Order: sequence, then C-alpha cells, then structure tokens
Amino acid sequence: MNRIAILGSTGSIGTQSLEVIANNPQLFEVEVLSANSNSKLLIEQAKQFKPNAVVIADESKYKEVKDALLMLPIKVFAGNKALDEIVTWDNIDTVIGAITGFAGLNSVLAAIYAGKRIALANKETLVVAGELVMQLAYEKRVQIIPVDSEHSAIFQCLLGEDINKVEKIILTASGGPFLGRKPNYLQNVKASHALQHPNWNMGAKISIDSASLMNKGLEMIEAKWLFGLENEQIDVIIHAQSIVHSMVQFKDGSVKSQMGLPDMKLPIQYAMGFPNRLQNNYKRLDFKDYPKLTFEFADYKTFRNLAIAKDALYKGGNTPCVLNAANEVVVNAFLHNKVGFLEMSEMIEKTINVVPYIEHPTLDDYIQTDQVARAYTNEFLKKSQLSSY
Repeated sequence: MNRIAILGSTGSIGTQSLEVIANNPQLFEVEVLSANSNSKLLIEQAKQFKPNAVVIADESKYKEVKDALLMLPIKVFAGNKALDEIVTWDNIDTVIGAITGFAGLNSVLAAIYAGKRIALANKETLVVAGELVMQLAYEKRVQIIPVDSEHSAIFQCLLGEDINKVEKIILTASGGPFLGRKPNYLQNVKASHALQHPNWNMGAKISIDSASLMNKGLEMIEAKWLFGLENEQIDVIIHAQSIVHSMVQFKDGSVKSQMGLPDMKLPIQYAMGFPNRLQNNYKRLDFKDYPKLTFEFADYKTFRNLAIAKDALYKGGNTPCVLNAANEVVVNAFLHNKVGFLEMSEMIEKTINVVPYIEHPTLDDYIQTDQVARAYTNEFLKKSQLSSY
C-alpha cells in the first residue's frame, strides 16, 4: 500500500489524483490532503477518503474545517508551516506536489529533506530553484517523478537509455486557444477566451500560461534541471492535437516519443504507480480518429513569453525566479481584467530588467527575489492602470 500525501488536493491535479486513487484502492491510501482556501471541497474530500490529516493553508478557514470533521478521526491543521511539517511524517510514502506556483516550493523541499518519494506537478519548484532542489534530491537519494504530461513523456522515453546519448529533447505544445493568432487579435482577448483550452482541462493559472506559451517556457527550464540537460538540448514544437506528448532525439538520429490521448490522469497514474504500469479503463488512442498529426515551429515573436522564458533559461541564476514571480502576478491581474494579454509580457520583461541578478542564489536569495519581483511587477501594473485613465 502506497500512502499518499496530496499537496493541493482541491486543484485540477489534486482532484484527478484522487480519481486515480479511487480507481486503485488496493494500491493507494490517502494519508494527507491539503488545500489553500477551498475549505468546502477539502471537507468533501476528507469525508470521502478519510485521510489521517488535512491541512488548510488559509488559517481563517481552520474552524470551519475542524468543526465539519469533528466526528471523524481526522487531524486538522492550518497554515503553511503545518504543511511543511506534516510531509515529514513517517506514515507518508509519496508526496504529490500539486500546489500552484512559488507557494509549493517549501513543502516539496521539506518532503525531500525527509526522504519522501516525490510525484512533482508543481513545475515552478524547479523553475525557481531547480539546481538547489535537484542537488538536495541527489544528496537525499530521493526520486522525483514528473507529473507534467510533457516531462512524463520525456521520463518514459529515457528509461533504459544513456542520458549521454541524448542529442536533444523536444517539448510539444498545443499552441492553446490562440494558435495562429497575431498581435492585432491578441491585444483584445479576455481571460474568458484564454481559459478555453482546446485539448486539456486545467486550472485557471496554467490555462492562461498555456494560452501565452509561458507554460512551455517554464517547462523548458524545468526540463533542464529534471533531466540534467544543457540549454541547447531543449527545443519546443507546436503540435495542435496533443497526442505526441514529447520526444527525445538521440545522437544516432533516432527519435522516441510517448503518445496518448490528452488526459492528465495518465501521467498522474504513471507517477504514482512507477515503476509499474497500472491497468485502467480510460479511453484508448485510436489512430483512425487522428489521421493527421501536425507539427510547426513556435511563433516566438507573437508569443513573447516563450522568448522571454528561453532568455531566462540561458541567463540562469535568479532570473527564472524573477520570471516566475512576475508571471504569477500578471496572470492573476489578467484573470481579473486588470492587464491586457500582450501587456503581460511587457510587465514580465520590465521586472526582469530591474531585479538585481544573482548568479548563484541560496534559498534565502530565492525567497527575497520572489518578494522583490512581485513588488516591482505590482508597481508596474499600478502605473499602467493609472496611465490608462
């Protein structure tokens, strides 16, 4: 029995992880569930899966959760510090890191320190502090298995292969809802348009990132650290059908790909069950339904976030941390109609240009960089809003 802690159980990855667990009760047991502020859904999940403990990060919701679970043998905690402590418990085997954004970093680090197996869905953990995280995982002999569909695909393609024989990896991107659109169209789009992803059912933040191609930029940085690659070994290609989840090209010219229908439960199940492949009754890929698979170059000029992220990848240091912080701020602003779609790239670029560069950051440096970057981005947003009146 694999005892699971799901960090971010009320989000898209968290809820689908629980579906996988529900389908495999003989293999998995829920030990810990955590949510940021969605107390209602956390309570429902706790009543269904009866974990040993739950954590609500928003301390104002503690009493509500505590009272709702009073008659059940479930421990209730509140606050991020409690989350960092609970992942070290001996009764946890695997931690699913599904908290969105920078907020997920500390709990993942705490789990690695405690020697827990990590199923990582929080790409920002490696974007922000990839070198530090992977070095710690190496020292603690902790296995990090990617949950992102693209990185899961690369992981699967590399099994049994010599990493030194890899020429490059190719991350596929669907192109999102605005594939082929030009700036004159994009300057008028709203959050409601950007949330309508053609292939994947995702949370709001990652849906906006997908629409702007920032998601693919973040994945390039994540891949560098996850697989120990050089910057030049990472490429992106647009694949609108989302059937080929990513590819590895080897030095002999051969290419391996991992394919399947766009369903996040597949990479989640793979990460949870690794090294075993678990049986399921999910819909199968039928090539008759996809007679044509297309591939095209990414438009770095129109979707500037991808170019900005690639520059951050090459610059290194604390720049990816700045990139991530600024992006989180502008995405939230875009979701609340406080900034335009194309303006997001401008704000991110401005922030990168003003935050002091640190070549070899410590954890404290990353935390400070995140705070400073957010402050600058918010200031740029305020000035932009004032100038529009």
